[in-house]
Amino acid sequence: MRRRLPAAAVLLLIAAPAGPSQPPAAADKFLDLSLLVAADHPCTWPTFPPFQLNPHLRIGPRSAYNCDILIMDGNTGTQLDVPTHSVTRPDSGFPNAGKYGAVTTDKVPAWQFGGEACVIDCAELLDSAPAGRSDLITKSHVARWEKEHRPLGSGDVVLFRSGYSDKYYKALPAGRRFGADPVAGKAPGWPGPDPACVEYLASRGVMTLGIDSTSMGPLGDLAEPTHFAGLKHGMIWTESATGLGALPATGAFYCAMGPKHLGDPYSEARAFAVVGPLAGKLIAAARKKNAVDLSVGLADDLPATWPGAGVGDHRQAYQTITFGKNPNTRTPFPMHMLDSHAGTHLVPPAYALPPGPFDPQGYAADVRQWLAEYEKRYGPRGTSDVTAEKVPIGQTCGRARVVDVRPLLGTIPRDRWPASPEVTVAHLQAFEKGNGPFAAGDVVILRSDWSDRFYHPLPKGEACLADPLKGKAEGWPAPGPEAVAYLAAKGVRCVATDAPTLGGVDPKHALWTYWALGSRGMAGVEFLTNLGALPAGSYFLFAAGKIRGCHGGPGRAIALHD
Repeated sequence: MRRRLPAAAVLLLIAAPAGPSQPPAAADKFLDLSLLVAADHPCTWPTFPPFQLNPHLRIGPRSAYNCDILIMDGNTGTQLDVPTHSVTRPDSGFPNAGKYGAVTTDKVPAWQFGGEACVIDCAELLDSAPAGRSDLITKSHVARWEKEHRPLGSGDVVLFRSGYSDKYYKALPAGRRFGADPVAGKAPGWPGPDPACVEYLASRGVMTLGIDSTSMGPLGDLAEPTHFAGLKHGMIWTESATGLGALPATGAFYCAMGPKHLGDPYSEARAFAVVGPLAGKLIAAARKKNAVDLSVGLADDLPATWPGAGVGDHRQAYQTITFGKNPNTRTPFPMHMLDSHAGTHLVPPAYALPPGPFDPQGYAADVRQWLAEYEKRYGPRGTSDVTAEKVPIGQTCGRARVVDVRPLLGTIPRDRWPASPEVTVAHLQAFEKGNGPFAAGDVVILRSDWSDRFYHPLPKGEACLADPLKGKAEGWPAPGPEAVAYLAAKGVRCVATDAPTLGGVDPKHALWTYWALGSRGMAGVEFLTNLGALPAGSYFLFAAGKIRGCHGGPGRAIALHD
């Protein structure tokens, strides 16, 4: 029997008011503007190491979960460039040094990831250049747009749309036209802005750009000058966006963000837009810089991945691999090998559910028993083929409903470890009593402050994951299947936590929680941080990489507020 808290303790779980009681209007639409990342697509720079997804574990006798190992560099798929891509530290002594030479992917302020999309049509430049060269987007293109619409300024995200990725991003070998053939001088290059264009945008206060070309830098001799022209001002930008033609010229909210790789000059990213009444609210928040970063950092010495409870039970640790050398910054290019559940990440339904009919005899004996018990209590476990790329962006974004579960910490006696305190239906109902009911479109976030307290470099960081799993410490609070079912009945489609997992440390109950989430088509977001900085009424945004067949997905979480 699960241990219940006394009523007085339950009342302590009531958080601050959650803001407006209505979910986003039905007219609001989320548009995915990201390329599919897959090994048979031209998702990496043509001279860089290829992207790899390796199936580390699949549901069967060795595992109750589907687990992947990713090997990728930041120039993969739709991607984000930050100043240190081209700018070195002020004290480096190099010609390209500048005050933004320390702004890596983890140092970009959260407000800069988004803003009002200002879409500049450059379709006339598509395929207009000779082989191996790019036709240039110039200041005159921007001036023409400003004359037709309005002056550009701070809080705007300028998006250059030519339709290049729409036309040429295809499975290989046809996909060579996207990157390899132009770089090899066999086909015309993609449109890209010249340095004067980017300098002009910087003078207008624009700090974020995007383009649906393979790179912001045009082919020829202006690629690096264009990069430096913007990045030296602290700009960031999206490369290889797609579907920009679906956006209005103004009025949509645009956002692109990627995993928080500590010290990296670029990152794989997810780009999306919001159109409808919600867009105006998000744009206003970004203009006022009212944004909070909720993502843990990723580094080799941080407890970012599952260590397991015993020898050989671990998953792929986060590892940085360097190759070559960036001639502009005189530093090696970084790439990473990591488990798909590293750091702040997505949990899609297919993580714990098989893709189709599965004979329970294929499980290990203990898991077969757990499945029998689960289905007797909660009904069929179900199946799912919903991996990362099939989870709609809008499902992991919504009004933040932060349930304070900190009073649960310290409630499990030592002789019951390893175990996690359970977040029950009673806890959720107590929250609703003080804050209003959960509604469709809400993202329910469990706040324990776990990552704030324990996410530290190893060996101190063993308190985050290793010690609770080995029974040396109490585990983090986690919801049970009943709580999941209760939220699903309310129309909640995403549950998040600032603990390492939604499942907790007990393997049986953890699996039950993931089965409950997956069978209801719900997504999870795990390993958030900094939830105490969220004001009431915040809007939660999370995006993971659009990786085909991935059973997780490192990503970035931020929140915008009034």
